[in-house]
Amino acid sequence: MRKVTSSAWRRITLGTLALSITMSFTAFPQAPAAAPTFTKDIAPIFQAKCESCHRPDSIAPMSLVTYEQTRPYARAIKDRVASRQMPPWHLDKTVGIQKYKNDRSLTDAEIDLVLRWVDAGAPKGDPKDMPPPIQWPAEQGWNFAAMFGQTEPDLIIRSTPYTQKAGAQDAWWRPSVPTGLTEPRWVRAIEIRPGTVKGRKITHHAIARLQQDESNAPPEVRDEDAPAGAVAGGGTFMEWAVGKQGELMRPNSGKLMLPGARINWDIHYSDGKEDITDFVELGLYFYPKGQEPKYRQTLSLWSAGDIDIAPNEVKVTQAVRTMTRAGRIESMQPHMHLRGKAMMLEAILPGSSQRQVLTYVNDFNFNWHNTYVYADDVAPLLPRGTVIIVTAWHDNTTAKKSNPDPTQYVGYGDRTVDEMAHAWVNVTYMSDEDFAAEVEARKALTASTQQAQAR
Repeated sequence: MRKVTSSAWRRITLGTLALSITMSFTAFPQAPAAAPTFTKDIAPIFQAKCESCHRPDSIAPMSLVTYEQTRPYARAIKDRVASRQMPPWHLDKTVGIQKYKNDRSLTDAEIDLVLRWVDAGAPKGDPKDMPPPIQWPAEQGWNFAAMFGQTEPDLIIRSTPYTQKAGAQDAWWRPSVPTGLTEPRWVRAIEIRPGTVKGRKITHHAIARLQQDESNAPPEVRDEDAPAGAVAGGGTFMEWAVGKQGELMRPNSGKLMLPGARINWDIHYSDGKEDITDFVELGLYFYPKGQEPKYRQTLSLWSAGDIDIAPNEVKVTQAVRTMTRAGRIESMQPHMHLRGKAMMLEAILPGSSQRQVLTYVNDFNFNWHNTYVYADDVAPLLPRGTVIIVTAWHDNTTAKKSNPDPTQYVGYGDRTVDEMAHAWVNVTYMSDEDFAAEVEARKALTASTQQAQAR
């Protein structure tokens, strides 16, 4: 037998000890991370991204404010979140501008938290971890009033009532009502809402058009889209549909209302399965007198071309327009109907042939008319002469689940079974000189942001 030396024995002993330690760690793995809880992890997400709709007396079918309200829907929540159906945000996140003031989509990390919470049995957690509740407007409350230290808007303009009979075909109610204004006023925020909770069941959308004498407006803020020489200018003031809560003007910009102005309503009502009488309210928040903004914001309808869709066809339409004044694009909202599939907004700058994608909504959903409001540091600044391209895709096949009948030809029309293809685009127009100043201010903001991030 070979004799083991003392040095060899030490090596064997140390090796055995190392093996023993390794086996010990293998036999007793680290404990998994604690499961997310509603009070600590999930409630903050729901407050930020879900409660604007999912709260008592709002438009969603269930409330997600408390654990007791949320727990019965845990599996359904997982399904909708995993498929990115909820919260509704239908942009392609790989193309175009990705920073929006009203982005309610969930990050990958937030989605992972929600899925792990449900898979762990949807635990409640420590009640002490629950964040303070958000004080939402009660029932038919106004969304922006508290922001301005008010309980309601400065001016509320109502349409005349309309009764939609149970089982009746779609109807379009177009009353004209006076605003009562006797002096010019600048608007800094707008809300439109159905007048009653039941009214939300039948109001598909509501458009408020401003009728006023534009010849009285200062030339530097005259409505860009008003017909030349028109005395009925003012254009579309705001469009409301499911998924929209109102419009907040960017600092130093607003919408101008002149004395004697009227609101011409265009309200689309659908069947609510019962007789419902309702009206629509337009809530206006004014700039204080003496604090008038410099720039005027205009809501424009930019078409994506004529619509003629054959049965079982995916159709692409496109239209272009040239900006005759420089401006900043504030927001974009695609508008299509049941066969709407996608819409893209692009720009070609003067002297360039390159198309820049601004926003690409690749998963349009007729049930949610989202407005995409660009963040301050990325809102497109476009010089005079910029070419705008609006492209729309419609799917008239069985692949589109909302398609009522893929065997029918489809053309343009107001009915839900017809189609549309346009983008509602808020634009702040400005002179070339002011535009150049805005470009320099943007460069300074970008440089400051980059310096702060580098620290």
